[in-house]
Amino acid sequence: MPKLQQIHQMDNLHRLFFKAFSNYTRLEIIQLLRKKPLTVTEICEKTGFEQSRVSHNLRCLEHCGFVKVTQNGNFREYSLDEETIIPIVDLFDKHIRKYKERLENCGVIKDG
Repeated sequence: MPKLQQIHQMDNLHRLFFKAFSNYTRLEIIQLLRKKPLTVTEICEKTGFEQSRVSHNLRCLEHCGFVKVTQNGNFREYSLDEETIIPIVDLFDKHIRKYKERLENCGVIKDG
C-alpha cells in the first residue's frame, strides 16, 4: 500500500476513534465504567437512558475495543479496556484540567 494511502487510512481511523468518544451517550457510559464494571440494567438505572439506547452504544464501544464483556451468571458485565482506554481517558482528563479555561472559551468549539 502506498505511503499516502496509508496516511489517509490512519486519518480515517483517527476520525472514527474520536467519533466514538464524541457521542454524549457513549461518553456517559465510559465515565460510569471508569468507576466499576456494570450491567446494562445498572447503566440504565444510573443514566436514565432506555435499555435499547444503552445496548446500542455498548455494542459500538465493544466493537471498537473500548469495552470488554464478561459473563457473570445470567448477566453480562461491561468494563473499560484497562490497557488502552483507561489510560487514554486519564490523559484526556489531564489535558482538560490543564487547558480548562481555553476549552471553555474557545470561539470555534461550542458546547451544544
